[in-house]
Amino acid sequence: MIIRSKAPLRLGLAGGGTDIATYYNLYGGNVLNATIDMYAYCILEPTDNGTIVFRANDLEKEEEYRAESVLPVSNALQLHTGIYNRITADYNKGKPLSFIMTTYSDAPAGSGLGSSSTMVVAIIKAYTEWLNLPLGEYDIASLAYKIEREDLGLAGGKQDQYAATFGGFNFMEFYQDEKVIVNPLRLKRWIRNELEASLVLYYTGVSRESANIIKHQIENTKKNDTKSIENMHELKHQAVFMKEALLKGDMKNFSGCLLKGWLAKKNIAESISNSFLDDLYRYVLDNGAESAKISGAGGGGFMMIYCNPCNRVNLIRSLRKKEGNVIVTSFTEIGTQAWTIYNN
Repeated sequence: MIIRSKAPLRLGLAGGGTDIATYYNLYGGNVLNATIDMYAYCILEPTDNGTIVFRANDLEKEEEYRAESVLPVSNALQLHTGIYNRITADYNKGKPLSFIMTTYSDAPAGSGLGSSSTMVVAIIKAYTEWLNLPLGEYDIASLAYKIEREDLGLAGGKQDQYAATFGGFNFMEFYQDEKVIVNPLRLKRWIRNELEASLVLYYTGVSRESANIIKHQIENTKKNDTKSIENMHELKHQAVFMKEALLKGDMKNFSGCLLKGWLAKKNIAESISNSFLDDLYRYVLDNGAESAKISGAGGGGFMMIYCNPCNRVNLIRSLRKKEGNVIVTSFTEIGTQAWTIYNN
């Protein structure tokens, strides 16, 4: 028997950063995102030899353990060991499991597409399929968040886990007491097609540690930094405005929200942008783009660029003169999935 699972990566369209607890517990957060056809994958092969093997093929890391109820949390593969510990404790009566797990992702770590949290969701989904766990979408997303933020102490927001679990275009609301509302957007087909024709995804080639950037944002919120909090409010407002623009197919206002959101994002913490990203931003505007933003926490990773479809080819040609990579992708409406293959 082999269990396979996958979960889609996401583009943060607007409101990213207001899904951090220090902000939404006080003011409430709004995020608009959409999943794309790039995935985190997990393959789980149950064994009976009393060992656990974790293989992260994209990271070129492998670790083997004796099957115990609690594994030491590995620095190299802390997500894998952290998830295992929570699953055995909460859903397997503390009994150890024996298996081989192989994981990999379509996007590099630090890409700004939510790759780490998406991997957590994919792994939880594989366990859910194997152990027949009674976990719905909200349950999986909430569990993924708790493992990352509480069990492992990793700084970050809350949108990625819900995007990977639910899939599609979603307007998310975050409140105190861990209340989350995911509102799926029913976009007309032509609006989705127009958006795909207008967006260019560009990997800057610069990986960044999102946790460090988010820590700066958290510190600014805790010390009640007026500039940071006012710009967070602006991010939240732009998420609402962009949602309305998308539902109406108002692409001009969508582009405007993208630009205003990035300008507000830059003012939350100094580490969100840098001279490299500022130069790249000017370059894309000079070569046919109308607006753009860095996806995720900032500092590097993927740049999401909006342009007139007539200018798309020339913009891509100009970007290919740079050192990064243009990624061709489209939106997906389905969240995390798992399936079982039975050996003949």
